[in-house]
Amino acid sequence: MPQNEYIELHQKRHGRRLDYEERKRKKEGRLPHELSQKAKKLRGIRAKLYNKKRHAEKIQMKKTIKMHEERKTRQKAPESRLDGPVPKYILDREEQTRAKVLSNTIKQKRKEKAGKWDVPLPKVRSVSEVEAFKVLKTGKSRRKAWKRMVTKVCYAGETFTRKPPKYERFIRPMALRFKKAHVTHPDLKATFCLPVIGVKKNPTSPLYTSLGVITKGTIIEVNVSELGLVTQGGKVVWGKYAQVTNNPENDGCINAVLLV
Repeated sequence: MPQNEYIELHQKRHGRRLDYEERKRKKEGRLPHELSQKAKKLRGIRAKLYNKKRHAEKIQMKKTIKMHEERKTRQKAPESRLDGPVPKYILDREEQTRAKVLSNTIKQKRKEKAGKWDVPLPKVRSVSEVEAFKVLKTGKSRRKAWKRMVTKVCYAGETFTRKPPKYERFIRPMALRFKKAHVTHPDLKATFCLPVIGVKKNPTSPLYTSLGVITKGTIIEVNVSELGLVTQGGKVVWGKYAQVTNNPENDGCINAVLLV
């Protein structure tokens, strides 16, 4: 019999499926439809209890959204009653307290997490899974089709080790693994060949981001220590983001513009 937190332990040791984020997103997308179907089918007291629960959830959700939309809320301070006669200047004064709902730092972090930057290419064509992955037939009679070979340029990392071929779902060929990119500095008007540190966000899909697939419009992180950029505090800038501006699988190289 399994004991303790064996699921969490397995996740720590072996990680999750590579398409876990995509499956989770699709499941969350299906959830409202499933709930509405359930609400239609229920009858009697069960329907009443279920609708009451959903009504409470919707009210709570609307309150949360309203709270997040308001930048600052102004509320009247509780009236402090003074004993005896009150001076005129106190009667005319209206005490107000300002409560910041969301601070700028939290907003900035959320913006970064969502991947919203002022980028050279704000809109790019999405790459379908049919285009990015080639189906590999496996098994003795070549009937199984669960393996995929990546047909786009990707970044695997310095310490990347392949899984045993029997368990590897996504295969990234060595010829399509790139380690350097031609990055153009918009202010200096010069191009540098810089090492890639990682893939920050692929606009097409979170699955592509986790696999390190690099297509047009992808945000990559590059090592800019060679450029000698420093912060206001005098520290050397090590990594900066850049957006890919070409189709690397066609050109055979990654061209990107540094996000300053």
